[in-house]
Parts: sequence; structure tokens; C-alpha cells
Amino acid sequence: MPSNASSARRIPAVEVISPRAVDSWTHTRSGDPRGYIDSDQLRELWIHTGTACNLACPFCLEGSHPGDGRIPGMTLEDVKPFIHEALELGVSQFSFTGGEPFVIRDFVNILNYASQHRPCFVLTNATEPLLKRRHQVLPLLENRHDIHFRVSLDYPNALRHDRDRGDGSFAKALEGIRWLREQGFVVSIARQSDEGEDPEEVAAAFRRIFRDHGIPEDLAFTAFPDLGTPGSEDGSPEITETCMEKYPTRESRAHFMCTYTRMLVKKKDQVRVYACTLVDDDPDYDLGATLKESMDQRIMLRHHRCFACYRFGASCAEPT
Repeated sequence: MPSNASSARRIPAVEVISPRAVDSWTHTRSGDPRGYIDSDQLRELWIHTGTACNLACPFCLEGSHPGDGRIPGMTLEDVKPFIHEALELGVSQFSFTGGEPFVIRDFVNILNYASQHRPCFVLTNATEPLLKRRHQVLPLLENRHDIHFRVSLDYPNALRHDRDRGDGSFAKALEGIRWLREQGFVVSIARQSDEGEDPEEVAAAFRRIFRDHGIPEDLAFTAFPDLGTPGSEDGSPEITETCMEKYPTRESRAHFMCTYTRMLVKKKDQVRVYACTLVDDDPDYDLGATLKESMDQRIMLRHHRCFACYRFGASCAEPT
């Protein structure tokens, strides 16, 4: 069994004698061998800038809010060694998530440095923190590589969007989207999905709003299910080894983010490498202190958010 941050306490599979004695990393609650992903080449490195945010959305998968410190803010000096290690491993894109990245003091410096080496991808709510730093963001257009912004715009309805994100946040996000596009940045939209929705109708409703606000209608959309708050458990079915062998094709397994991505997460004053963008609330997905050692790890699909990837083919990635 591959090593892992918590492997010292795990029970080898050969010692399992009953479901209650099962190691939860390698086996499901019923004692079946758990599904897993073996890593391939590192193609995308995600950098968690920190959980602080200007908004306090109750559904936030990071539990972010103003002043939140569950994951401390990154600095350029934190990130530099990993950027260079990633380049040595052949990375093709740097991606950033939060919290809200533009709340973090050093974020523009990090983005400036990263975009001199590879294309970059930024998740943002495009509201006040971005708008206040427009004078710092604009010069990044001169860097060697493109920067793509994915803006959170939950629903094509200002009242519904603002109910959780706060009054005026829908209008601010539209202002941010319009400014980014006018400057020449690539922009796409992250939205929330509803059970039984018609995606084409939702997209059409967004495009009517964009048209009314002077925003190009060709923005791409990525829809996400509810992924739960940190430490939550939504009762999703567990993924067994048999499930992974029987249902996903070889091609679809290659789209699991843990196959080709890693994420940097700051824990106190140390930066650690985690398996993916959705599991920083579980220390068993801490894969070590270097990207190289993390790529040798087998990723067990234990977290309930793994089922979202299994069921929906969800991916936080979006090539620039």
C-alpha cells in the first residue's frame, strides 16, 4: 500500500477480519476494497490562497468568510519553490482558489510570478476585492502567459444570488465580469446547478442578463452540484474498487482531477501538498511536502466529494 500522511496507523488489508476492523482509508464501511486513482504526470497545480473572503456564503465548500483563518493566506515566498518544482515536473497550468484570492495581500504578486511561467486560471467572485485592485491586475495582461478568470455567478437571478452572497453582490460581479472582458482577459462562469434543470434554459437566461449589461454572450459555463461545507458528510455512496473497474472507462478515469493535479495548502506556517481542490478538510489527503513525492501516492476515493466526481464527472479544471 502506498505511503500516506496517516499510513502509520492503518491496518494492512491482510489483517482485516471484520467490517469493524477495516481501515477506512483502504476499505469501505462494509469491508469492500475502496476505489482509488493512481496518479499520472502533473499537468495542473492548484494553489489555495487562503480561506479569507469578503463574502460569507452559507453553502461555501471552504466555509470562508471575512477574516477566516482555517487556511492561512499564501505569500509569494511560500509558493515560489513549488512553482519551480512544478515546472521541472512538466506542469502546464497554475490555478488558484480560495476563499477569495484577491483578499490575500500577496496574491497579485503570486499571480504575476506564475503567469510569467505558465497560463493561469483564477476562481474569483469578481466583486469588491478584485475591483479595488484593477490597477494591479491590468498590467498582468503584458505577461508572457494568459490569465483566465472563472467568476462565481450562482443563478441567473439577482435576488436568489444575493440571498446568500449579500445585497448587491450580483451587480458587483457583473461589473467585474464586464471590466475583465473589456480589458481582454478570458472569463467564464461558475454557477450552481438545480435538480432537473434544463441547462440550455439556464444558459439562455444568463445570456439575456449579459446582453442587458453590455457583456459578451459567449462566456462558457461550468455547473457545480452542492459539495457541502468543510467536515460535512452528505451520505453519498462509497466508491468501491469494483465500481471503478466496472463503470468508468479508462478515458473517464483519467479525468479525475487527482490523476493529474495537486493543490498547495498552507497549514500554520508550512505548505503541504494535497490530492485535490476539494479535500483540504481531510488530513489523510495530505500527500507530503513536495510535489514529486505526492505523485507517487495512490489516492483512495474516500471523501464524499469524490462521489461528485464519480457521478457528475465534476472537474474544477478549465484549460486556458
